[in-house]
Amino acid sequence: MATGSRVLELVAVMDRLRSPGGCPWDARQTHASLVEYLVEEAYETVEAIEDDDRAGLREELGDLLLQVVFHARIAAEDADDPWTIDDVADGIVAKLVARHPHVFGDETADTAEDVEAGWHARKMREKGRASVTDGIPSALPALVHAGKVVSRTAPLADRLPALPGAAAAGRAFDEVASEDDFGDLLVALVDAGRARGYDAESAARRSSRRRIAAVRVAEGLAP
Repeated sequence: MATGSRVLELVAVMDRLRSPGGCPWDARQTHASLVEYLVEEAYETVEAIEDDDRAGLREELGDLLLQVVFHARIAAEDADDPWTIDDVADGIVAKLVARHPHVFGDETADTAEDVEAGWHARKMREKGRASVTDGIPSALPALVHAGKVVSRTAPLADRLPALPGAAAAGRAFDEVASEDDFGDLLVALVDAGRARGYDAESAARRSSRRRIAAVRVAEGLAP
């Protein structure tokens, strides 16, 4: 059996579920109604990875794959702009080839950092983005969002002001010897902030927005 052949079976099952005589629940779903399930399955996949649960990961990846096939099947029914799972696959194949010229073309990239920098540069050109921070989803959890902002702006570090909390973070890290210690420090900070009436999620989001504003100044994009 060729690798990927069972994916075709999944497409066929979804077609049966959405077709007349199939499942009423599946038939009434829309892109919007499935959002909660997509988010839930993504978080359950993360949990399986963090728990090193290989069987659970396989199951959760299947649930995520179902969401992709489900959305593609709904899109295929659109009267004005239909597209299918093949269009989804075609798009990501083209994107991967275009963004890996060091593999499929004649460019070179010696390190993972070189690859990441080139990826972001090509993505900016493709999408017409002006800032390296453009395209970071604002709905990401605050810590994930902050990590994206810091990662994307690393090449501009010498043009940016130091993070306001950098000195305090450096002192706190005197007692951090592992990632577990780092996690304990983060939780302790959340607890200390809560005792003072601060909300960690909203505070981190505001800090990230201030960092993005500083980045746009450094890029010459500030109004």
